[in-house]
Amino acid sequence: MNKLLITTALSASLVAGAVQAQERVRWQIPMSFASTLTALGDTMPWVADQLRAVSGGNIDLRVAEPGAVVPALSIFENVSQGNIDAGYSWMGYEWGTVPASALFGATPFGLESIEFLAWMTHHGGQELLEETFHPYNVHPVLCGTISPEGAGWFRREVPTVADLQGLRFRAAGVGGEIFGEFGMSVTLLPGGELYQALETGVLDGTEFSLPTVDEQLAFFEVADYFYMPGWHQPSTNQFLYVNLDVWNGLEDQTRALIEMTCMAGNAYAIARAEALQGAVFARYEERGVNVRTYSDEQIAAFREASNKVLSSWSERDEMFGKVYSSMMAYQAELRPWKEQGYLPRDWQTRIGE
Repeated sequence: MNKLLITTALSASLVAGAVQAQERVRWQIPMSFASTLTALGDTMPWVADQLRAVSGGNIDLRVAEPGAVVPALSIFENVSQGNIDAGYSWMGYEWGTVPASALFGATPFGLESIEFLAWMTHHGGQELLEETFHPYNVHPVLCGTISPEGAGWFRREVPTVADLQGLRFRAAGVGGEIFGEFGMSVTLLPGGELYQALETGVLDGTEFSLPTVDEQLAFFEVADYFYMPGWHQPSTNQFLYVNLDVWNGLEDQTRALIEMTCMAGNAYAIARAEALQGAVFARYEERGVNVRTYSDEQIAAFREASNKVLSSWSERDEMFGKVYSSMMAYQAELRPWKEQGYLPRDWQTRIGE
């Protein structure tokens, strides 16, 4: 037998041995979003498929649709209490209990998806995440980051911030409190209830997710105006929540495989999100959707209100302030590169193409 065949046989034996030695993990993973919601609910199923592949089937995470195991918005507390081993959700639904969680889920006027990944992996974000959640017996793993949300669907036009006064609006996280600064009546409803709420007038408007997700939920049928940009949620970050005792009980190899596959899930999610949005806008145009861009005056007002709310929370909650300060320090450090290293987003318009 020549050296190549010996080496090949040895490598195959080592791989087979590694798979054989891999501990077996069987978790049911309840999710906050339906797996049918493209670019929002389909990342965790993809990650689960990859984990089964790389572990030879030994790590088997079986996703469950919203409400099938626990209520859609209660992943955090059920993982924390040990009712379930793990779950998958947008981080921020638990911000009434863990205020800093809202920043990891989405920070108004904060870090975009790639910037958030950079902060998490190279600027202390992961350490702050663990410091925030480990006291609640939860170990979150970043496992899907996607592009900005739409700013909101409205049943009537809102050309000024004064037009927001009194509107009944669905919003999540700290963004909801900021919307409240404009006299809006803000509530939190799961995605599956929003169409009917808009149709019946229970809501005057809603924000939810990417244009492609909003299209699947058919908001364009019951709200005439779609506003951009999603200043309140420049990235949407989802996490695999694992009970800390369960996480600590895993073998190092298992934890590494889960973390590695979730990092692949981040790349998958942002690529999928970016791949789909352009075509949605073309379909909105065909359907006669009134796509609007908030004016500079509105953006400035949203920024001022965001500063007020985020500063207030930073003073009230030590961990919130610690996380927010870290994010803003990185954003300031990155700003020269972001502004000068990339072409302006409207460069084609500027040069007349």
